[in-house]
Amino acid sequence: MSVNSENILTLTGIHALNKTQDELVELFGKVLKNGMHGLCFSPYLNGQKPGSQLTEAQIRRRIEIIRPYTKWIRSFSCTDGNEMIPRIAKEYGLKTLVGAWLGTNETINEQEINNLIQIAKDGYADVVAVGNEVMYRGDLTELELLVYIYRVKSEIPGIPVGYVDAYYQFEDRPDLAKACDIILANCYPFWEGCSIDYSLLYMKDMYNRTLKIANGKKVIITETGWPNVGEEFYGAEPSVKNALVYFLNTQRWSHEDQIEIFYFSSFDEAWKMDDEGDVGAYWGLWDMDEKLKY
Repeated sequence: MSVNSENILTLTGIHALNKTQDELVELFGKVLKNGMHGLCFSPYLNGQKPGSQLTEAQIRRRIEIIRPYTKWIRSFSCTDGNEMIPRIAKEYGLKTLVGAWLGTNETINEQEINNLIQIAKDGYADVVAVGNEVMYRGDLTELELLVYIYRVKSEIPGIPVGYVDAYYQFEDRPDLAKACDIILANCYPFWEGCSIDYSLLYMKDMYNRTLKIANGKKVIITETGWPNVGEEFYGAEPSVKNALVYFLNTQRWSHEDQIEIFYFSSFDEAWKMDDEGDVGAYWGLWDMDEKLKY
């Protein structure tokens, strides 16, 4: 059965196909001013990348920019200055989802884990994430990751401990889902080649599939977003209009159904082009010069 235009409008959540780009920008301003649950924090300036030493001044400046628009902030690492992010965020009244970045280097992993535990003990973490897409990248075995998760849980009782990965990784790894106090799922219709017309429906399906494996545990969408520049990825097309539609749909769903979502991302970051091609640098709501894009 073919899908007519009216059905597509229903699936998109807002009447995007009847809106001009200017009208979408106006809606964006209103929704942003109303605030969102969470934002993924992008700390790296031009010329920086993971491994660069962050300064307190740049972290503070960027947190000051996004603070009026979000309740929570998500950080990804606890070394190279990233460990300052939760403390500074708390100063500005934000809640924190603090992540330790785990990879193939055991020495760095130990630094990340030890710093994560200390940040939580110091009262700067509301939720902690032991690793981000480690299984997706294949940097550790599942058993190695589970050892880290249980170690952190034993050190910081009372603070929810989870692990961040693509939603389907929890379906494929029930022991991983069982180890987590909270399920932290990345949901990207874009990276699965979904057309913008069906992207909200697709994201809801990703979320509902994660709920099934969660067995009653809270599920948080830790990343979702849409780039405004770059090459088409199968049926998913980067554009200003599509990025606006996806943001508006996501925030409407988050508000109406009380879905906790961390939008990806706060600022554009050039270094991501190395891994993700031309679309990698253009996921932010603010550009590389810290100016609001829409």
